[in-house]
Amino acid sequence: MQYQESNSFRGNHRTTRVKQRSSCSDSLERVVKLASVSAVVIFSSSSCCMCHAMKRLFCELGVNPTVYELDHDPNGKSMEKALSKLLGNSPAVPVVFIGGELIGPMDRVMASHISGSLVPLLKEVGALWL
Repeated sequence: MQYQESNSFRGNHRTTRVKQRSSCSDSLERVVKLASVSAVVIFSSSSCCMCHAMKRLFCELGVNPTVYELDHDPNGKSMEKALSKLLGNSPAVPVVFIGGELIGPMDRVMASHISGSLVPLLKEVGALWL
């Protein structure tokens, strides 16, 4: 009898893991869908200073990014986990998508900006006209 209970528990545990994977998958699908809504999308947290710096960079370049504040979204935690997984378990915010393509976190965006490849990319997707 105890073996059956243990076996039953394992079955429930597997079901829970499948649901968690499904939830992560759903969150990742939502991230991808939201990332393709406009030319520049930033996933952010309203209390994150690096997120503020990222938003400010794009605004100073003349870009009006779509910003999703994950701490204000009821599904924000699961989306943050999906982003972290997408980035290889690095911090999930800020994360930038340009033209629906993942550019990455702050360091990759700044490297693109410093190397001079960010502005041409923004022009290519129609986020900058000048």
